[in-house]
Amino acid sequence: MKRYEIVLFDMDGTILDTLQDLADSVNWALRECGLPERSFAEIRRFLGNGIFNLIRRAVPDGTPQEMEDKVRTVYKHHYEEHCSDTTKPFEGIPEAMRVLRDRGYKLACVSNKPDDDVARLAEQHFMGLLDAWSGPLPGMPIKPAPDLCDRILAMEGLTREEAVYVGDTEVDIETAKNAGMDCIVCAWGFRDEDFLKEFGAEVIIHKPEELLEHLL
Repeated sequence: MKRYEIVLFDMDGTILDTLQDLADSVNWALRECGLPERSFAEIRRFLGNGIFNLIRRAVPDGTPQEMEDKVRTVYKHHYEEHCSDTTKPFEGIPEAMRVLRDRGYKLACVSNKPDDDVARLAEQHFMGLLDAWSGPLPGMPIKPAPDLCDRILAMEGLTREEAVYVGDTEVDIETAKNAGMDCIVCAWGFRDEDFLKEFGAEVIIHKPEELLEHLL
């Protein structure tokens, strides 16, 4: 496979198992606002397009905008305090990152999570492994727009042609396409493998060790 200079990882569902904490915060916010909770499977399906879309999908159809905004605010405050209650790297991810760094790769993370949450989790779980990370800044479009990827590449002085993107959802597949990057899709995240194939995933891996087989 082509030799790259940098690997851009998605965060949720790709390098970090965040689903329980995300689901807990969504349902906390719904309960606090007097709305029905969502199942684990529903929340897994709602994830991938940032907080705005997550809460829009989680509230019942026809929910007034004022109530939706309240749920989003409650969710954000709760998740900021509880984003690390159960969150942890997927088994094998830190080890694979160390091997890639030893072979000269730069590693970065791009996420639709708020930038402060991305920084907090990156520093807690991947300090010394990630060279850079970014969530969307004010006014910046979220993935699948390529802006987050471009921000990281500019920080590292690299081009899109020198990068490969690793993610777990259709949003990540589309992000890589919009950025003109090759894409490796992991099957352990927020989407089922059949869905990923239907959406156009060409390279699918089932454990972090397989990432090394493609990149080394």
